[in-house]
Amino acid sequence: MISKQEPLNLSPYMALYDLIIPKDNMLCQINELVDFSFIIDELKSKYCLDNGRNAIPPIRMFKYLLLKAIHDLSDADLVDRSKYDMSFKYFLDMAPEEDVINSSSLTKFRRLRLQDMNLLDLLIGKTVEIALEKGLITSKTIIVDATHTKARYNQKSPKEFLQEKSKNVRKAVYQLDESMKGKFPTKPTSNEVGEEVDYCRQVVEVVETQSKIAHIPAVKEKLNVLKEVIDDYEVQLSYSCDPDARVGHKSADSAFFGFKTHIAISDERIITAAIVTTGEKSDGQYLQELVEKSKETRMENKAFSIIKNGTQTSRITLPLIGTYRTFLLLQKQRFFCRNCLCSFVAQISRLFYSIEYLHQRHLTKSLKKRRFASSANLL
Repeated sequence: MISKQEPLNLSPYMALYDLIIPKDNMLCQINELVDFSFIIDELKSKYCLDNGRNAIPPIRMFKYLLLKAIHDLSDADLVDRSKYDMSFKYFLDMAPEEDVINSSSLTKFRRLRLQDMNLLDLLIGKTVEIALEKGLITSKTIIVDATHTKARYNQKSPKEFLQEKSKNVRKAVYQLDESMKGKFPTKPTSNEVGEEVDYCRQVVEVVETQSKIAHIPAVKEKLNVLKEVIDDYEVQLSYSCDPDARVGHKSADSAFFGFKTHIAISDERIITAAIVTTGEKSDGQYLQELVEKSKETRMENKAFSIIKNGTQTSRITLPLIGTYRTFLLLQKQRFFCRNCLCSFVAQISRLFYSIEYLHQRHLTKSLKKRRFASSANLL
């Protein structure tokens, strides 16, 4: 149940924050700029409002996830650090002497409370709202483009992903004590994922028996990540295989496995809208949707400026110089004019002049070599 009244923090130790945490600390600045009350409005449907004990404030749990994303920590390491890091406690609206949550509460929150939420649009909308309030966005132009995003585990099977995480733990241990190589269990030789999970559990047990090594931060963080992955695998979270990822092409001979993030940004480089698609989707077809999403965040495109709208690839046949025909694949930037609702590409006359100049130089050198070869044959 969500408490209907925000508790007042009357701790006599609150003044410690002013002494310890500098004013330019990033977390302090986020706390001052952002009103996180919108989290309650978005998550209240996930809680019972009139039955049960009071839950940990959703705003605090959401802030835990922000810290997890910023510092790339496991749930256990994040909660452990929030025990002694005063900047974390200040960001979480906790008193210096207040106890932290159990890491399992954070795990349950990210697995259960954030389902069926369009977090991307929510956070982008809030970012644009704050930027407009603070006068950071003054332009009326929206620039549209797309960037590729590799799948999180890049076509790895569950077994390969577990192997990678256990290998990270072993490498961290070997850097401290090479004699540990003989203490780890034998690696499984079959392709059964269950055997790999059992092997990872044994690796965890071996490291935890070595108290001098297990408590060193470089080992402890990787060990906690491995334990979290094993736990997530047991509840059937697909951490090693992304079924939605697809193969996309950045160019004719360059491919990636993952997704495309189609984004709209202002002149100040602040993202105003984003759409995530599979990697094989083309760039231009999401233009109108991105513009409409930008308008929903109160970002207007009054100037109807020319905006980027994908690319167009052309094949240019170069004049014959040697035995083989030569082609040039030219990727030209395509633009879209909101005023006349038409697309066009950049002028490339200068490029043709450069190609013609290079061709003439290459042809001259080729003729000189042929004349030299003919003269040598005559001699």
